[in-house]
Amino acid sequence: MTRLSVGQANFIVGDSDANCDIIQSLLAEAQTAGAEILLLPELSNSGYALQDVAEARASAEGIPNGPVCQMLAEWSRPGRMAVCGLCELAGGQLFNTAAVFCDGVYQTKYRKAHLFMKETLLFTAGEEEPPVIDFHGHKIGLMICYDWAFPEMARSLALQGAQLLLHPSNLVLPYGPQGMLVRSIENRVFTATANRFGLERGLQFFGRSQITSPRGELLAQARAEFTGVITADLDLTQADDKMLTPYNHIFNDRKPHLYQRLTQPKNDPET
Repeated sequence: MTRLSVGQANFIVGDSDANCDIIQSLLAEAQTAGAEILLLPELSNSGYALQDVAEARASAEGIPNGPVCQMLAEWSRPGRMAVCGLCELAGGQLFNTAAVFCDGVYQTKYRKAHLFMKETLLFTAGEEEPPVIDFHGHKIGLMICYDWAFPEMARSLALQGAQLLLHPSNLVLPYGPQGMLVRSIENRVFTATANRFGLERGLQFFGRSQITSPRGELLAQARAEFTGVITADLDLTQADDKMLTPYNHIFNDRKPHLYQRLTQPKNDPET
């Protein structure tokens, strides 16, 4: 069994010092819970409703050497994995990024591909396929917030063998968690969504961070206004069974030649 904790809090936009304190508290609580894997929300170091590039730059950090990254590396040192959404500054550009640390070492990062609302005014979209990380013999995939609305993202991770999808988020659409339940069912994988709560410059975040099973079961869910971690013990090998019925394998039953429109641009004349 693998013990997973998911952190939730009300982060403070533009106050990276206060957010570092919040993150440190969540790390301590996850350690007390005995977590082997910890997932924290999107843009945990900066808050979400950043008013302009200048404010975003002031809250951003480099990966893997920024202050939050150092905390994540230290927390992960005794054989653990930490994933946190960060406002990243690199090469003069800002990215909405998930950073991964395993066993005290920076592992990889994923820059959000599908930017949401005013993120498009601040961040450069990622253009690389989200990674699948090998952690202690298990396969862990990454996606960020609005990526949930694109089933191709979760499916591509599952086809790479991901058993668990980690989903740092700042959800404002209340049906986002239900969407991740569907991603669990259609790919027969575990998912974990770390959401924040609170009102920030007119945006209402609703919490309800969750952990789901390959059968779409809700294994743990936070209350709407909850600060702390939720925890579940997962047998990740359950996600290796892709049999929906004794006669149906969800990957072997696919017919990709019927799905070619999925990779065509919307303005393609053949669509």
